[in-house]
Amino acid sequence: MNETVEFTNLCMVRDGDRVLVMDRKKEDWPGITFPGGHVEVGESFTEAVIREVKEETGLRIASPQMCGMKDWVEDDIRYVVLFYKTEKFEGDLISSEEGEVWWENLKELPNLDLSLDMEDMLRIFLEEDLSEFFYYQDGEDWKYDLK
Repeated sequence: MNETVEFTNLCMVRDGDRVLVMDRKKEDWPGITFPGGHVEVGESFTEAVIREVKEETGLRIASPQMCGMKDWVEDDIRYVVLFYKTEKFEGDLISSEEGEVWWENLKELPNLDLSLDMEDMLRIFLEEDLSEFFYYQDGEDWKYDLK
């Protein structure tokens, strides 16, 4: 059985104790998160995350490492958000129409107005024994497991 899949990405760009964050303006998932976006048809996953970070922050990242994913099924489409992290980057930080970007101390993230479930998603980026943030429906309610 085949299923329709939509791929996107998020990237934690780290500089010591600081991470690059974005105050996302889009109504579908507003709040403070990491830069990222859609994978275009025919584009490699790695090229997509490098392009998205560049478009949204002005930084050119190198050697992004996949560290997990978030996924869910809605309206017969599986949505997959590939999680990457890197400490290799160059360029000048520039905000875009997607939202304002800045460096934030990693320990301060829980005190910010994070995007929905971003605080728990951070565990996938930071804990090596976790790799998947899986949403599922329980009746009318959406729940998630960390795996």
